[in-house]
Amino acid sequence: MQVQLNKQLIASRLKNVYDGWRNASQNDEYGSIADAEALLLLSGDPAGEDEPVRKGTAFQTWLLGYEFPSTLLLFQKDKLLILCSASKSKFLHQIKEGNPPVPVEILVQAKAKEPPSDALPKFVEAYTSFKRVGSLLKEACTGKLMTEWEQGVSKADSKPELVDMAPALSAFMAVKDEEEMKCIRTAANLTSTLLVYHIVLKLEMILDKEAKITHEQFATQIEARIGSGEGEDAKGPDMKVWSKGRGLNDVDWASTEFCYSPIIQSRSTSTGYDLRSTAESSSDTIAHKGVFLIAVGMRYKGYCANLGRSIIVDPSKEQEAIYNLLLSMQNEMLREIKDGATAREVYQRALDIVKKEKPELEKNFVKNVGYGTGVEFRDSAYLLSPKNAKHLKTDMVLNLSLGFSDLLDDNGKKYALHIVDTIRVGADRSTLLTEGAKSTKDTLFFLNPENEIEVEEDKPSKAPKKPPVKPLVNGSPVKNKTVGGKVLRNKTRSAAQDEVLMTAAAKIKDHQQQLHEGLQSAGLAKYSEGASSGGEKEGKTWKRFQSYKGESALPREVDSLRISVDRKAQTIVLPVHGFAVPFHINTIKNVSKNDEGDYTYLRINFQTPGQLAGKKDDTPFEDPDSTFIRSVTYRSTDGHHFDNISKQITDLKKEVNKREQQKKEMADVIEQDVLVEIKGRRAHKLPEVFVRPALDGKRLPGEVEIHQNGLRYQSPMGSQKIDVLFTNIKHLFFQPCDKELMVIVHIHLRAPIMIGKKKAHDIQFFREASDVQFDETGNRKRKHRYGDEDEIEMEQQERKRRQMLNKEFKLFAERVAEAASTSMGETLEVDIPFRELSFEGVPFRTNVRLQPTTECLVHLIDPPFLVVTLNEIEIASLERVQFSLKQFDLVLIFKDFTKAPLHINSIPSGQLDDVKNWLDSVDIPLGEGPVNLNWGPIMKTINESPYDFFQQGGWRSFLGGGDADSDADQDSDSESEFEADPEELQSEESSGDASEYDGSDASADSGSASGYDDESDDGDDWEELERKAAKSDSKRAAEAKGTRGGDSESDDDRPKKKKAPAKPKANGKSKKR
Repeated sequence: MQVQLNKQLIASRLKNVYDGWRNASQNDEYGSIADAEALLLLSGDPAGEDEPVRKGTAFQTWLLGYEFPSTLLLFQKDKLLILCSASKSKFLHQIKEGNPPVPVEILVQAKAKEPPSDALPKFVEAYTSFKRVGSLLKEACTGKLMTEWEQGVSKADSKPELVDMAPALSAFMAVKDEEEMKCIRTAANLTSTLLVYHIVLKLEMILDKEAKITHEQFATQIEARIGSGEGEDAKGPDMKVWSKGRGLNDVDWASTEFCYSPIIQSRSTSTGYDLRSTAESSSDTIAHKGVFLIAVGMRYKGYCANLGRSIIVDPSKEQEAIYNLLLSMQNEMLREIKDGATAREVYQRALDIVKKEKPELEKNFVKNVGYGTGVEFRDSAYLLSPKNAKHLKTDMVLNLSLGFSDLLDDNGKKYALHIVDTIRVGADRSTLLTEGAKSTKDTLFFLNPENEIEVEEDKPSKAPKKPPVKPLVNGSPVKNKTVGGKVLRNKTRSAAQDEVLMTAAAKIKDHQQQLHEGLQSAGLAKYSEGASSGGEKEGKTWKRFQSYKGESALPREVDSLRISVDRKAQTIVLPVHGFAVPFHINTIKNVSKNDEGDYTYLRINFQTPGQLAGKKDDTPFEDPDSTFIRSVTYRSTDGHHFDNISKQITDLKKEVNKREQQKKEMADVIEQDVLVEIKGRRAHKLPEVFVRPALDGKRLPGEVEIHQNGLRYQSPMGSQKIDVLFTNIKHLFFQPCDKELMVIVHIHLRAPIMIGKKKAHDIQFFREASDVQFDETGNRKRKHRYGDEDEIEMEQQERKRRQMLNKEFKLFAERVAEAASTSMGETLEVDIPFRELSFEGVPFRTNVRLQPTTECLVHLIDPPFLVVTLNEIEIASLERVQFSLKQFDLVLIFKDFTKAPLHINSIPSGQLDDVKNWLDSVDIPLGEGPVNLNWGPIMKTINESPYDFFQQGGWRSFLGGGDADSDADQDSDSESEFEADPEELQSEESSGDASEYDGSDASADSGSASGYDDESDDGDDWEELERKAAKSDSKRAAEAKGTRGGDSESDDDRPKKKKAPAKPKANGKSKKR
């Protein structure tokens, strides 16, 4: 038996059908069948490939798991009657084994060459015995069985009254169970992967190359990604595309198909823009400018997912505003679509947003904002329109479609915009199942004005070509390559490479200038007069403290009028003119004791305004103009007593300061909500993993479980556990064990939590990938192997083991991201470090490998961990960038000026260009200098008045970013006739050591850093430097012998003029060969 039906699932869904039918009333979703005595489901010959799936076929597939053509089902109150052929009856007999809620009777029709059976007459007789039967009145089935059925019914004496049961069937299929959701998630992942990793990239290539291709041809190429052809010419799915998707490792490609042929539309589409799902890709050539509409839907195991996107090349301000309105409207709709909401309320909410934001577009807004989907691509019973009163329920799946049609651009031509996604209805809000290529940086392409000018200069008679330029986004920087690796005409290979490098440096400079301009304007707007400073410190506030509420609370020891320390009240009681005067420990700065002759003097210094600068110089006071006691001195012959008093006051001060420090450190620690354990199924687990920070006790591996609203790590003995809620996860990383000793799933938290007695910002689950934990001694094959065969086998096993570890941990990380996205309604992505972009540096005390990811810069191998979110960085400062130094430093200044800048020291100078390229590619402005800056006082000054800082030029004037290198470029191009002697350079270096900056943040190498930055020298190669050094040595040797060479010799010693390149390298280093 080839086909195995899911008997338990069929019985469960049959039970849902009968429960809904028996409990139906006129006012609920099953009202259409409330008075029906039976339900008739007809199925004739299969529909054509181009025809949409019929509701009857969809319901049959939902109920039975497969489509059974030429099969009739009659649901009676007490049994289910099925009429089918003999071959189908073999499969349908399995239903009886699943304990269905009602008995199942199967009537088998005779084969073609056999005499007719009484199956059809019995079925007709059962059907005509009822007075009122539910059926699909709007569907017409064809085929031999349907003809015989119509003939049999026409001969009957009485016929039942038919009612339309389509709304009830839609209600049965609307709420999806877990099996259905798995199929829909896979369909959604397939659709999203196809969009992001093929359609958008292919469209970019078409636009860049201005390729001539029709909309229909492009749609055909998209369809071919799941395979094409038959027999020997058959091609399988394009795994270059699908391997990049999430959770697509075990896809059944035979059950994967398109819901409809992909729809591609541009301004050259002859029929105009059409937002309906029935639109088709035309045979017109794709335009290379304007609005592009994409719609693609995929079906997996019968379940559909659909999405649509708008891409605009050279958008106008109006188009950009409308697109941003669609984005914000979709976010609002996700909050509005939830359990209990009605379809018309959803549409009305969307319309209200349009009326509020752009009332002139109300007439252009779509007539409905989506519909139910699942086995049936478009279920009109759950159409999100102004007239539909149906209620939405949790776990329904909808196709949310927002758009505007018949819009007019600046030239008076019509265009349309839409955003379409498949969503899942939740209890409090909906979540996206499809995603990708939706933000403005992915969908809005702006023309490059430089290319336009160049073309106009070269070919004034022809219209200039304008290839679209996509804004830079986070990702890998483009490596410098020569064209085809060939020697260009009249140029050597090195000259061609130099030209490419100079071009890349020029692009970085231009881009940096744009970033600095944007940073300056944003800073002025953020800290403008009258606006809230945002980054400014709130400042320390006066903290009231009270030792005693009255004289009665004073300790008994004060009666003796001696100095006493009350640890409980944190107070020192001093005798003053015969009175016991209490002073809280917070008022005391320090205490000192010294001996003079027979007397011992005890001096107590108090906190007062106007003291010398120090850590407490900014201590606030309630009324700084009051009269303060600066200090009090006591004299006594009892030195031993003063020793005890001095020690007690000092210890109490230390204890209070320590307590305040601990309280300050724990201020940001949060107490998480209760973890809700998953019920109804087993939680996904990752076994045999270690956790960092480690729990108390013996180091043993435990397991991590994914629950409804978070993760739980359980120690092996079950005595200790760590709970992490999804709402507290800021970043989720997966680091494979390629070239590493462990495979890691790392979680960076939004707010720290307590683990044991320590607070933790990061939690890491890992497993060691080395073969030490595997016992190889019991291998019998070893004594029959000679040479390197056993070692080769061990290497292969090690490689396979690492691959299995990577696959297991990556799958778990993706499940965490999926569960978190479902729980929160916000997308959580798994971030993977780019090892090829890594560089070495010292962020703490040891030299480590730092690896960029899509959103962060991380070090995850050893604690302390480093996770820096890129979009929180204001600017990056490259320090100690000099030709004479082997290392440089990177300082990251955060947008929150109250946070201390992050110093990453001792990065090898050979990686300077790579670090620059990466920072530029992720849109982080750069500054560069030859020395270290003392960032503590600098940030304090900026925090005092950020607006004044930006008024005076901001970062561009302070760090010399953007166009600050222009002077150096001019000096280099002018080819100065003078070059300083080494003695002069040495004197300048010695004077540069006395720098006005505090070098406390610099590494040990900064002591040798020169204060002189000769940016005008483009640097010599090693051969030239060796030649000069040899010549200088020979000159000194000649002078030592008393030989004087005269003016001509000194002229020879001066370096010859060289032809300056088009633009010097940004770091002033020579190129090693």
